[in-house]
Amino acid sequence: METGDKEKIETAAVTSVGAGVGGYGGATVGVLELAAATGNVTGISASLAIGVGAAAGALAFFFGYKAYRHFVNRKA
Repeated sequence: METGDKEKIETAAVTSVGAGVGGYGGATVGVLELAAATGNVTGISASLAIGVGAAAGALAFFFGYKAYRHFVNRKA
């Protein structure tokens, strides 16, 4: 396995974990929205909160991993 392929696999794994963590956070917000149920909150807005949470988590973990790799490679 080449080094580039290994880095791509690691990046995909970290991004997947970030999406999972963000999805759980988004699900919490979505459930709280539905529990508040002021009448204008629907399943669509709860789903949107989950999706946004997953995307935000994936991006945060992706850029965090890239920053980590940058600092590790700089020291080596």
